[in-house]
Amino acid sequence: ACIGRVKEHILATRHATPPQGQDQALLVDIDLAILGAESERFEEYEAQIRAEYSDVPSPLFRRKRRQILEGFLARSSIYATPELRQRFEERARQNIARAIAWLGG
Repeated sequence: ACIGRVKEHILATRHATPPQGQDQALLVDIDLAILGAESERFEEYEAQIRAEYSDVPSPLFRRKRRQILEGFLARSSIYATPELRQRFEERARQNIARAIAWLGG
């Protein structure tokens, strides 16, 4: 049962469905905290993401990355927990909007 819960928690960080329960909500929010980082750190993170996918042609990367980021902006809230929402939501939306613009969105 414990292994199953751990697996479910890890899979929740795919962000395909809303987190189930407080533990998943916190784990998912921690995973997304970088989106609400100071702008300089967020830009470093975006560069790290690009480096991780350096084998993906730039036009494809830009399109897919933009789709992912637009998905976060389309949510009523990026963060599931009130604490992280209060701390990071506004800055995350600003960072994401800037990244989408840079990606050509």
